[in-house]
Amino acid sequence: MRFGALGLALALSAASSAAFAQGTDEFGAYGGLEERRYESEQSMAFELRIGRYRPRIDEELASAPFAQTFGDTPRYILGFEVDWQALRIRKFGSFGPGFGWGYTKFTADALLADGSGRSSQSTTLEIMPMYAVGVLRVDVLAQQTPVPLAFYGKLGLGYALWWTGDGDETSRDDAGVKGRDTSYGLHYAVGAMFLLDALDRASAVEIDVTTGVNNTYFFFEWTVSQLDGFGSGNHMQVGTNSWTLGLALEI
Repeated sequence: MRFGALGLALALSAASSAAFAQGTDEFGAYGGLEERRYESEQSMAFELRIGRYRPRIDEELASAPFAQTFGDTPRYILGFEVDWQALRIRKFGSFGPGFGWGYTKFTADALLADGSGRSSQSTTLEIMPMYAVGVLRVDVLAQQTPVPLAFYGKLGLGYALWWTGDGDETSRDDAGVKGRDTSYGLHYAVGAMFLLDALDRASAVEIDVTTGVNNTYFFFEWTVSQLDGFGSGNHMQVGTNSWTLGLALEI
C-alpha cells in the first residue's frame, strides 16, 4: 500500500510540473498561466515619456517674465530614456546607468516694449533637457508575486540647451547677444510601474519569444530637474518639478 501511495504521489508531482511548464512551437506560446515561463536575456530598458513641463525661471526673479509672456497654460515635453541594467539582482531588481533626452517649446505673441499689449510677432522658448542618472529598479513584487507593481529611483546630473526665438530667428538683446545658453544641475526622480504582462501572460510570453521584449510596464514618475548651475546664479533655471507618464520596455 505504501509503495502504491508513493507511486501515486510521484505521478501527481510529474503531472503538476508538466502543467506549469512553458513551451513554444510554430504557433507561438502555450501552457497557460505558468510559474516557469520562457524569458529571453534581459539587459536594457527603454522608456517613451510624456509629461507636463513648466520651467522654474520665475522662481529666482523679482518679476515673472515667463508667466507674463507664456501664461499658465499647461505645456508638455516628449522624450525617451535608455537604461543599461548592468547589475541584475535576483529576486530584487536591477541597477545601472541611464540616459534621457526631451524636447519642449513655448510660443506666444511677443510683449510690446512699452507694456501696452502684445505684437503680432511671436516669441518662442525652446528647451532640450538631457540627463545621465543611476537607476535602481525594484521589481521583486512584479516578478515573484501576483502583485504587478515595481518601483524605482533615479539620481544624477541634468543638462539643458535652451534658446529663444523672435519670429524666424534667434532673438538678441540690446547688446546683440543671442538668446541661447545652457543650464545644468541635479536631476532625480521616483516612480511606480504597473506590469502590463499581468493582463495577458500568454501573449507576453509570445512577445518575448518573437521580439525579445521581456516585460512591458506603464509608469508614473515625479521628476525634479534643478538646472540652476548648482546655485551659482549664472544659469537660467529652465528645469522643472513635474510628473511624467510613459511606457517602459525591458529587453
